[in-house]
Amino acid sequence: MNTQALVVVVVAAIAAVLLAWWFVQNRRRDHLRARFGPEYERAVRETGNVAKAETMLSDRERRVEKLPIRPLTPDESARFSTTWRSVQTRFVDDPKGALTDADALITEVMTLRGYPMSNWDQRIADISVDYPTVVENFRNGHDIAMRHDRGEASTEDLRRGMIAYRELFGELVERPRDTLRRAG
Repeated sequence: MNTQALVVVVVAAIAAVLLAWWFVQNRRRDHLRARFGPEYERAVRETGNVAKAETMLSDRERRVEKLPIRPLTPDESARFSTTWRSVQTRFVDDPKGALTDADALITEVMTLRGYPMSNWDQRIADISVDYPTVVENFRNGHDIAMRHDRGEASTEDLRRGMIAYRELFGELVERPRDTLRRAG
């Protein structure tokens, strides 16, 4: 084979490898955008780098796939729903106590489902894999609960915290999509 033909073959091989790499990267990016929705954009903003954000989100996916996440039984779901309604009803007379109870109830549900609860940042990362559209509610509700503990939350803040927790609670207890993902 002459030198010119060898150069053409090498250039074609390099082009094929680059095209394959580009294709794989685009499929990965499309998968992560579809999977994480608004959490994808948040990760890109926080890291300031698309590649770092995508690596972080992929790492989250791999970690959560290994966790023993399970759906609630119908009895557990009914019990938690009854407790939630009671907490919501108490909000009118005791907004501070209701928010504290809502925060504890969310933690109890997540623990029973199998999400580790030891580290706040890891908890948020884990829940973002299965519930990327409501993880921001978890952040907001928890932030308000923490401000309430420091005496810095108004009644309006507490109301917003309850609304945020209600959205998350509905996803965790009433519509656990993550179990459908795991069953496939």
